[in-house]
Amino acid sequence: MPQAATPSNANADAAATRPRVVDRAMDLRIRSPLQMMLCEMITIVNTAAQRRPDRRLLGSLLLGTAAIAVVVVVALCAGDPVVTPLEAFAALPDASDPLHPYVADSRLPRALLGVMCGAALGLAGILMQDAMQNRIAGPELLGVSSGAAVVLTAVTVLALPVGLHQLPYVALLGAAVAGSTVLVGVGKTHDPTTMLLIGSAVTALASGLVIALVSLGTEGNLPLLFRYLLGSLSDRGWPHVAVVAPWLAVAVPAALFLRHRVAALSLGDDVAAGLGINVFRARLSALGCAGVLAAVVACVCGPVAYVALLAPHLCRWVLRTTSARRVFWLTPVAGAVLLTAADLLSRIALYPTEIPVGITTTLIGVPTLLIALRRQDSAA
Repeated sequence: MPQAATPSNANADAAATRPRVVDRAMDLRIRSPLQMMLCEMITIVNTAAQRRPDRRLLGSLLLGTAAIAVVVVVALCAGDPVVTPLEAFAALPDASDPLHPYVADSRLPRALLGVMCGAALGLAGILMQDAMQNRIAGPELLGVSSGAAVVLTAVTVLALPVGLHQLPYVALLGAAVAGSTVLVGVGKTHDPTTMLLIGSAVTALASGLVIALVSLGTEGNLPLLFRYLLGSLSDRGWPHVAVVAPWLAVAVPAALFLRHRVAALSLGDDVAAGLGINVFRARLSALGCAGVLAAVVACVCGPVAYVALLAPHLCRWVLRTTSARRVFWLTPVAGAVLLTAADLLSRIALYPTEIPVGITTTLIGVPTLLIALRRQDSAA
C-alpha cells in the first residue's frame, strides 16, 4: 500500500503556531475571523523570523556595547591630568591615590550618567516615534524637555524648597504641560510639519522663559543658561547618578513591557485595534513613559537635544530595517554611545574650554532631522 503523505514542513510550522495564535487571541479578546486571521499572519511571520538568528542585531548590540566601554575608558583618561588606562583603573579603588578624586569622583560618575541618560533618551525616542507613527517625534520636538527645563530653572533661580531627589517630580510637571500643549495642537493628524511647527513654538517659548528667569537671578545663575537651554554633563557627580538610577529602574522595564503594543501602533491604528489593542491607552502609556524618561534626564543634565531623535534613525540605518521589534533593542545602546561620545568630544574638542554637550548633539541632530523630513516627504 502507498504510504500516506506526510505534511510539509511549512504546514507543520503553521500548525505549531496555531495554539499560540489562539492563546494570544484570547489574551487580546479577539473575536472576529478577520482579527483572528491578522493575528495568525503576524504570529507566523514573527515565529519564522525568531527561528533565524538575527546576526545583524546581535552583532550591532555587541559592537555598541564595546563602543560604550571604549568611550567610558577614554573619558576616564582624558582631561587634566591625562592618565593611562592602567593608572585610571588603579586609582578607582584606592582612595589614597592622588588621581582618585579625578577618576572616581569626577570622571566616572559623569561617564556613567552619560550612559544612563543616553539610553533613556534612546528609549524615549523610539517610544514617541512608534507611538505617534512619526519619525521626527522626540522630546525636543514635543516640548517635553524644554518644559521640564523651565520648571527646573524656576526652582533653582527662585530658591524654592525642592531637594535634589524631588527634582524629577517637578520636571515631570513641566514636561507634561508642554508635551500636552503640543499633542493637543497636533490633534489626531500626527502631521510631521504641524508637529514640528507647534513643537518649535513651544520650545522657543520655553527658552524665552528660561532666559527671563535667569535674568532675575544673580551672576552665579549664569551657568544655568548652558544647562537648561543646551544641556550639559559638567559638574555632575554620584548624587546625580543616585537621582536617575531609581527612576530608570522603573521606567526602563515599563518601556520593555510596552514594546509589543508600541510595535503594533507603528503599523497603524487600524492594525493595532484589529489586534485587540486599546489604541488610546497604549499611546498614552507609551508617551507617558517616554515623558518620564526625558524629564528625568532633563533634571540632571538639561534638555540635551536630538539624541532621542537620532538614536532610532541610526538603528534603522545600521539594521537596514524599520521593524520596531528589532530597532527597539538597539536604541538604548545607540543613545548611550551618542551621548557619551558627544560629551567626550565636548570636553576635548576645544580643550581647556568645555562646550555644552547639547551644542554637539545639535550639530549632529539638525542635519539628521532635515534628512528625515525629506525622506518622509518623498515617501508621502
